[in-house]
Amino acid sequence: MLRSKPHQKKQFQFPWNGASTLESEHERYLVEKHFKKPVIVTGYPGKIKAFYMRTNGPGDFGYSDKGTTGRLDVLFGIGEYASAVASAKRPDVLEARMQEMHVPAEELWWYLDTRRFGTVPHAGFGLGLERFVLFVTGMGNIRDVIPFPRTPKSAEF
Repeated sequence: MLRSKPHQKKQFQFPWNGASTLESEHERYLVEKHFKKPVIVTGYPGKIKAFYMRTNGPGDFGYSDKGTTGRLDVLFGIGEYASAVASAKRPDVLEARMQEMHVPAEELWWYLDTRRFGTVPHAGFGLGLERFVLFVTGMGNIRDVIPFPRTPKSAEF
């Protein structure tokens, strides 16, 4: 369990109890204070990750009966630097997960169609462009390296 101790000078702004995702402050603590080097995190609880993430089954790396995802994150001093995840490929599994997580299937019909009408098993490994540029340039805030303006409600999807 990741906890700040009562006698420590600085407490976490967002306490972590295992039922929520790691915040930036938790990631930085793990890298900068606890391990003092880059860290690879695996075995995220499935209930706190996106509906499309495949959960591990028996025989999979990181499997547990608690429904962990196959997600893997590489944490650097700047937080989550890169991540990898396998996507769920069966429409029935996706729809059940969406219902469980209260994700409206009618709004994501197009995503479900990508699974219904032919897909292949796939996974991805992503390096956050902004985090990479932040690391290379040494800028103080990630907002300073975003290559385009982000405004609310400006994207169709």
